[in-house]
Amino acid sequence: MSQSLRQALISGRLDRLAIAVSGLCVAHCFVTAVVLGLLASAGGIFESPIFHEAGLMIAITLGAIALGHGAIVHGFMMPAAVGSLGLGVMTGALTMDHGLQESVYTLIGVGILALGHDLNHRASH
Repeated sequence: MSQSLRQALISGRLDRLAIAVSGLCVAHCFVTAVVLGLLASAGGIFESPIFHEAGLMIAITLGAIALGHGAIVHGFMMPAAVGSLGLGVMTGALTMDHGLQESVYTLIGVGILALGHDLNHRASH
């Protein structure tokens, strides 16, 4: 493991980055569902499944590293369990057709994942 990644894990920067990515996901879902949904021509571009798939890959990677490292360092499994539940809800949302229901489940999953990262960050300090 590189020194910079190790330092990011120890200082909690990776959890803060993961929370920021979760926030970007919320913004993306909100903009896509509400604002761009009103503009049919622009909405089609940003509703592409590649945005959701790429976001999920980023969330899974950051979640696995940050939450897993936290569980090893501070010994608490609750943050990893909460974060994993959020990732599961997000993954389930990807199986749904694009629309309001998918957006709602994605936002719920992102919120749960962000809570897991926050719990992990608090447990580390």
